[in-house]
Amino acid sequence: MSSGFQGFSPQALVFFAELAENNNKAWFEAHRAGYETLLLEPLKELVAELAAPLLAIDPALQLLPPSRCIARIHRDIRFSRDKSPYKTHLWLSFKRPSPDWKEHPCFFFEIAADRYRYGMGFYSAPKATMEALRRTIETAPEKFRRLVAPLAKSGRFVPEGEPYKRPVNPALPADLQPWHGRKNLYLVCTRTPDERLFSPGILEELREGYGELAPLYRLLWGLG
Repeated sequence: MSSGFQGFSPQALVFFAELAENNNKAWFEAHRAGYETLLLEPLKELVAELAAPLLAIDPALQLLPPSRCIARIHRDIRFSRDKSPYKTHLWLSFKRPSPDWKEHPCFFFEIAADRYRYGMGFYSAPKATMEALRRTIETAPEKFRRLVAPLAKSGRFVPEGEPYKRPVNPALPADLQPWHGRKNLYLVCTRTPDERLFSPGILEELREGYGELAPLYRLLWGLG
């Protein structure tokens, strides 16, 4: 597989670990070149390589310029007790243009010193959207089961999001409860750093994973 993206350097994880110990402007400015070389440029390359498979899933995704998909490393500390100026993890988000993208499904990838994660879902799903998902599950349970069956079979992703303390519909079968009884929903694959992360193999991992999530992604977009 020929690719401009060759994986992340192990030194990228060292950068995050050292930033956590030296989270101040002086240290960051002294190591800015490392941030750009180890993280910013590889993340841009990764976005460029993922553009074609992601646009095949959703042509409305906004992927250019690649920097638009990359989270800023500067933290918003205006309303936080933690005044550390820099994030010790970075993420990509692949989303449609929207006045409030947090209310709509998107794909994501995150890298930190001790893990990497990727998946799809809502940052903050509207209550009406989750109610529509529950109605979909209740009125067409077999159709929903068929849609998520490949996810259950592969075991790659785990559904997460704040659950209700009690089942919303106790009569619903157990296999549907993890999808039904949540205030928010996203699916995530979390891994400790491995050889995939340090090679083009992570690109193939993401292509396959996002493709696996595509049918559910389309269903979630159709709820709004």
